[in-house]
Amino acid sequence: MRKDYPRFTLRISNEMLQKIGCIASNNGRTKNKEIEFLLKRHIAEYERLYGPIIKKDL
Repeated sequence: MRKDYPRFTLRISNEMLQKIGCIASNNGRTKNKEIEFLLKRHIAEYERLYGPIIKKDL
């Protein structure tokens, strides 16, 4: 893990975590990387619909 990445605690149900683990395993990723992949895809879709999120909005 890169040391400059901020840590973030995510609270989800045990069932959802197990399902993410199954999907991650099928895709050859860790659970963390699968969640990161899904978030990136969601952000890309949001920006496609509403335009880019620019730094001043953060």
